[in-house]
Amino acid sequence: MKAITSLLLTLLMGIILSSCDVEGTNSNSTKPKARGIIGEIYMVIDSAKWAGPVGDELRKIYQSDLPGMIRSEAKFKVIQIDPQEMNRMLRTSTNIIYVTTFDDKRSSSQVINAQFSKESKEKALNDPSIFSLRMEDEFAVGQEILYLFGNTEGELIGNLQKNGPRLQNLFEVRERKRLEKILLSRKNTEAEAEAKTNIGIEINVPASYKIAKSQKDFLWVRQITPTGSRADISIFFHVEDYVSEEQTFPENILKLRDSVARQHIFGDPEIPESYVITEKQIIPAFRNMVINDNFTTEIRASWRTNNLSMGGSYLGYIMIDKEKGKLYYIEGFVYYPNEVHRDALREIETILLNTNVSWKGEQGA
Repeated sequence: MKAITSLLLTLLMGIILSSCDVEGTNSNSTKPKARGIIGEIYMVIDSAKWAGPVGDELRKIYQSDLPGMIRSEAKFKVIQIDPQEMNRMLRTSTNIIYVTTFDDKRSSSQVINAQFSKESKEKALNDPSIFSLRMEDEFAVGQEILYLFGNTEGELIGNLQKNGPRLQNLFEVRERKRLEKILLSRKNTEAEAEAKTNIGIEINVPASYKIAKSQKDFLWVRQITPTGSRADISIFFHVEDYVSEEQTFPENILKLRDSVARQHIFGDPEIPESYVITEKQIIPAFRNMVINDNFTTEIRASWRTNNLSMGGSYLGYIMIDKEKGKLYYIEGFVYYPNEVHRDALREIETILLNTNVSWKGEQGA
């Protein structure tokens, strides 16, 4: 591995944590293609440091629980590796984070520290705000490597606490882009046309999803071939007039969501009285944001049928287009009993965030 020079360490944090081309920067490279499943991160760190306060902060960033879930599920699958065990195959992993402090004399940390030049360490010593370095395609094409370092554990912990959301977002955005290239390489053009006609929005839905129900102001598409390794995923889109800000209050979002689901989403096809509702025993998590200049509220929560025969997780967004005077509710929900929902929710997020509610075409055209 090339020594990390003081020149590289002068990179600003905003540059280090900017989004990347997940296919790699050199398509003609002779390096192998990076390998690794979506959402997987190899954390290269001394075992004692991983078990201590530094590891605690890293787990808060990368292994904190997804909100609104029936059971505990971490945001990423993190695999801790001792630096001395990094072999040629592991070095070609898609996402790798190296973590060290320069005062750590343990042999495992020294393996990482040896990659930093004397000038680099002096630069970090004189400017404690320099704590991370991002490198692409170091050992494989399509690879993301992040170095996290500090002069002492206390210094590194402080920087991790200050920058945790940005460090997390780096991999969230990267993994979503990777997944987008896979999912949306082939699209369901029929569903796209229905969304434009009935709802007045542009959507991007994988070809494997099929239309379950389509009518004015509503569209439901479903991944209809779930298997033991593939979740049953449904996504639906709803539009109505935007009347007041009160429609975006959390309690009213839940009322709207459950009203739409009760009207359109059956629970058990053989039980007409069965319908989908929000599981109130699990506290829904709300987050406000702006997407494509539209005020948006994200909701992560759990669902069940009213007769308790089925249940799962869901991710939804309320989007407001004030210019059109419309409120859009878009959601994906998962049915995957006794299995991890994290990957399915990332798939839903990728599809929903590719929705353009500000499409300039005319509904019903």
